[in-house]
Amino acid sequence: MKGSWQLRRFAAAVTALVLVGACAGQTATTSPCSGARTATSVADCGGINGLFAAAKAEGRLNLIALPPDWVNYGAMIEAFKAKYPGIKINSINPNAISQEEIDAINAKGPGAPDVVDLRQQVALANASLFAPYKVATWNDIPAALKSPTGAWFSSYGGYMGVGYDSAKVPGGAIKSMADLLGPGFRGKVTLAGDPTRSNQALNGLIMASVANGETRIDDVSKGVDFFHSLKVAGNFVAGTGTPASVKSGQTIVLFEWDYVSANHVRDVSGWRIFVPSNAIIGGYFTQAINSAAPHPAAARLWEEFLFSDAGQNLWLKGGVHPVRQAALEKSGQIDAFALAALPQVTGKVLFPSAEQQATATAYLATKWPQAIG
Repeated sequence: MKGSWQLRRFAAAVTALVLVGACAGQTATTSPCSGARTATSVADCGGINGLFAAAKAEGRLNLIALPPDWVNYGAMIEAFKAKYPGIKINSINPNAISQEEIDAINAKGPGAPDVVDLRQQVALANASLFAPYKVATWNDIPAALKSPTGAWFSSYGGYMGVGYDSAKVPGGAIKSMADLLGPGFRGKVTLAGDPTRSNQALNGLIMASVANGETRIDDVSKGVDFFHSLKVAGNFVAGTGTPASVKSGQTIVLFEWDYVSANHVRDVSGWRIFVPSNAIIGGYFTQAINSAAPHPAAARLWEEFLFSDAGQNLWLKGGVHPVRQAALEKSGQIDAFALAALPQVTGKVLFPSAEQQATATAYLATKWPQAIG
């Protein structure tokens, strides 16, 4: 499970880095693309074949915070190894959170990660650590989801939704946010954390606010009012909804990212997801290359693979929306079967910025405790 959007196991990052650093080989001193460290595009290495030759000469790629069961990264790594043989993958601390990834970069040395997979807020706060690079499919990434310099670029994500056990809600379906205020939802509505500290829960409040008529993403007052009404009605359950509480039947309705919520169907066959068409809140994870990457060519080759049609479709098969989804649909290269398995969403997608989320969080510091008692 990844970052603050899901429950994660914390691993001993420093110990892992020491072990990996001890066994990692030295970066090649020469390669077919001697300027890989400063390359800002694949063209700087003479194309993908030149970049592959340079990466193969380095012989290694250090990854971090990529559990194999998280958004299909296990299949992604195997596909990369098959396409580009001769590059050994070192998977460092698979269960690291975003800040631990930054700590690993700052630890430096041959065991440091070449690339990172971060929450956007963490990427923005640490952009000085990253090498500017624009993948070949750069123009397919929406402007709001990438740094103009190429220091970071969003990769995959989803939409905030309301997951629920259809066997335990009135009529078997949720069709509007207003439904949650009804008597049939008494003691059934839960957030995935404290919105003053959880990014996922915060975006749940943003969704509720926009669904109730707010036009400014950073103003969550209407969302707070909505949850206050749920509390007064006896429908809101304080605490954190988790996979375990969903599986046990304790949690009936849970505000979560759609791709996180989709996993509950493994335990609850009737689990469904409602995304309000007037409040589609998007959130994406972000890729970045360590400017001091031990293997700079392999780092760039990895990103080229992630943002290729094949890489994007592997994310889609992992239950998330790849950032190039619109371009893949337009070109006819989308995996239609994998796409059909995701919740169907139509309407304008809103992407809260780090600044907007910070403003909303500041408001919640005092207003949220007052609203829910």
